[in-house]
Amino acid sequence: MASFISVPLKKSSEVDLVKPLSKFVTASYPSGEEQAEYLRAVEELNKLRKNALGRPLDKHESSLEILLRYYDQLCAIEPKFPFSENQLCLTFTWKDAFDKGSLFGGSVKLSLASLGYEKTCVLFNCAALASQIAAEQNVDNDECLKAAARFYQLASSAFSHIKDTVLSALNREPTMDICPETVSTLSSIMLAQAQEVFFLKATSDKMKDAVIAKLANQAADFYGEAFKQCQYKDTLPKYFYFQEVLPVLAAKQGIMQASAELHQSILAKQKKHFGEEIARLQHAADLLKTVRSRYDEYVSVKDLAEKINRALNAAKKDNDFIYHDRVPEVKDLEQIGKAALVKATAITPPLSQKFTDLFEKMVPMAVQQSMSIYSQRKAETVNRLVGAMREATNLCNGVLASLNLPAALEDLSGDSIPQSIAEKSKSIVGQGGLQSIEKLIKDLPELLTRNREILDESLKMLDDEETTDNELRTKFSQRWNRTPSGDLYKPLRAEGSNFRNILDKAVQADQVVRDRYNTQCDMIALLCKPENELTAAIPSANPTKTLQGSEVVNVLRSLLAQLDEMKREREVLEGEIKAVTFDMSTAFLKALAQDGAINEEQLSVSQLDQLYGSYNQKVQASLHRQEELLGQVQTSHQEFASLKQSNSEANQREEVLKKLASAHDSYVEICSNLREGTKFYNDLTEILLKFQNKCSDIVFARKTERDELLKELQQSIAREPSAPSFSVPAYQSNPGAPTPVPGPTPAPRTVFPQQAPQKPQAPARPPPPSFNPQAASTPPTGSTAVGPPPTNNPPPVAPTSQAQGPPYPSYQGYPGFYQMPMGFNPYAYGQYNMPYMPYQAAPGQGGYPGAPPAGPSYPGYPQQQPPQQQPPQQQPYYPQP
Repeated sequence: MASFISVPLKKSSEVDLVKPLSKFVTASYPSGEEQAEYLRAVEELNKLRKNALGRPLDKHESSLEILLRYYDQLCAIEPKFPFSENQLCLTFTWKDAFDKGSLFGGSVKLSLASLGYEKTCVLFNCAALASQIAAEQNVDNDECLKAAARFYQLASSAFSHIKDTVLSALNREPTMDICPETVSTLSSIMLAQAQEVFFLKATSDKMKDAVIAKLANQAADFYGEAFKQCQYKDTLPKYFYFQEVLPVLAAKQGIMQASAELHQSILAKQKKHFGEEIARLQHAADLLKTVRSRYDEYVSVKDLAEKINRALNAAKKDNDFIYHDRVPEVKDLEQIGKAALVKATAITPPLSQKFTDLFEKMVPMAVQQSMSIYSQRKAETVNRLVGAMREATNLCNGVLASLNLPAALEDLSGDSIPQSIAEKSKSIVGQGGLQSIEKLIKDLPELLTRNREILDESLKMLDDEETTDNELRTKFSQRWNRTPSGDLYKPLRAEGSNFRNILDKAVQADQVVRDRYNTQCDMIALLCKPENELTAAIPSANPTKTLQGSEVVNVLRSLLAQLDEMKREREVLEGEIKAVTFDMSTAFLKALAQDGAINEEQLSVSQLDQLYGSYNQKVQASLHRQEELLGQVQTSHQEFASLKQSNSEANQREEVLKKLASAHDSYVEICSNLREGTKFYNDLTEILLKFQNKCSDIVFARKTERDELLKELQQSIAREPSAPSFSVPAYQSNPGAPTPVPGPTPAPRTVFPQQAPQKPQAPARPPPPSFNPQAASTPPTGSTAVGPPPTNNPPPVAPTSQAQGPPYPSYQGYPGFYQMPMGFNPYAYGQYNMPYMPYQAAPGQGGYPGAPPAGPSYPGYPQQQPPQQQPPQQQPYYPQP
């Protein structure tokens, strides 16, 4: 019986996994033990790929284990890294397993920036290697048969999985070896071979003939289905691989049917149905006879044929002499049952028994994205609570500054600096005064310019690559079949546009801060002066010492103390709000495992309500309390103002004190805004650098893909024919033409596909001369006479029914070139009875010679006898003018 069918492996180009994956890990995870562990895992992954795809693999289970481990690892990291053309771009190149290519064009290959493509090709190699290992098993060994059945079923399942997933994984037309039609056919072949192995196992175990017959019949059915798939797929038979497989499948279908009939005949004999036994054996013999006549070079059925013939002869002999049972027709026989013990199962990773995820601690990208969105929601919640408290505090300070509190209570003497103003002056001087603000304001444009340059350079890389891609797409038209750069860069351009809008808003915010600084600059400068200069700058007024112990003053001081206490409570509450932490990854992982998806909004909102619900209540209570206190302060201040002596000097002094208090608050706020702006620009620089690296990586990957595609296009152009097809002359292809008379073999002709340059043509030949055979023995001594032909010329003959052969090709004469004599005919079709002329030694085209002398003129060539009886007419060889 023929050996089993195996599938060749695909070959892959080398890919560096370390650089892009390490860059992603470094950018996504902070420095520390976790990052170092992931970087080591990246190195191990790169080594695993080299072991699986970078060297020849032995046909052994250990090699298959390496491939399965790599496939399992790809499945494990797929949800943990953002593999795509516009994020983490890795281009994988694989050659067609069946297309061996041409001398100049090379093999067909495909390069894609898709991890799904890599998974598909690795799984194809797993199936191919499993088929090769199964084909090497010893069918005489029970354990080897079990292993072969297991490997064939694995191969069938893998090919079936590729059929269902390849189009969605690639999002473009795959190479022919992994297209759904091809892998479906391969899956059917592997399934048929697995069923055959079970048939061999049952035969070896000497199971019941009824069971063996059903197994064999099912195997024949599987082989027939595989044969049909190979035969009726237009694209498969062009491969040499499938041209070799087709006869094997047909032969095995016949062998399995014959085996089923053989074992069913034994069952008929046991039931004493001797006629049925003979009919089945005869059918089996006929099947094997067909196999031997058509596929003898592919399979050997000698032993099985002898066994069936012996049983058939014995059965006929017994029936002829003893039983005399009627032998039914084959079409009248009962159909043999079928028993399928194999099927293509679902591929569920991990397939390797020794698989350990190198990135076990890394959470999937879905969880990472959910964590990122959760972090944004958390930051928004914190900013909302903190912002509400800060806004309320600023409002409180503004109200107090407008009322000149607490300076009005401290300035009862009317000629000294209020204590609060003195403290605010010291605070500003301690923070650096105007110099610190001016330095921060000066640094902002430089930071802004740096960020703009990074963003512009990143977008320029995208623009340049897209321009090149569009030019090549215009040049090659439909052959340039990769994803357009314009479509691929849409997310990056949207991200870049968002960064540009952020920078524009930051510029506006910087201008607001600068305008506010210019407004308060003079008062801030006054607060930075020494105490004596500050005292001189504040107008003096009449003393109001009579209010020193009044009740309204005490009420105002009590209210201000409560406001100060409330501000300190807010600072503590702000710290507590910022310190809240919670690891949502566990909840997201649990949801992903249970539902296969993460409802991030529902989970995040619910958790944030639990974490910040109490703090939100405290913030609202603080805001409500502030409203009450400010209302009481305003009421008491009205009473306090009515008790004070009102004059112009007092009003001027109070106005200056208000401005100084407001300048202090503005200074604090401006410094805070400038520091936030500086931090914002520095943080944005890091983000833009990551964006620039992302753009650089994808542009580099696109450039690599572009170079590969250009190389493939060059190879495909080299494989194309250089000229249109031409038609073969009718006399070379006419099967009805008579066989020519044996004669000299003409020189081979060369057909030029392209039009050769025109050469000068020789002048037209003159008509053939008329000559007298009796006078032809003497060479002519003068010029040939011109006139009507003599009457003793042989009459022309009627044309024969044979096809006329082509005339010998004529070329322009040149020195050293000798024309063939007119009588020489390399295509001896027998339609002319003309004697051979003697060879002319003169160069060029001379006159027509006379008849040769007696005796052979051309030794070695068969001589034609002169005709005994001349036909009534002779058809001239050349057309007459």
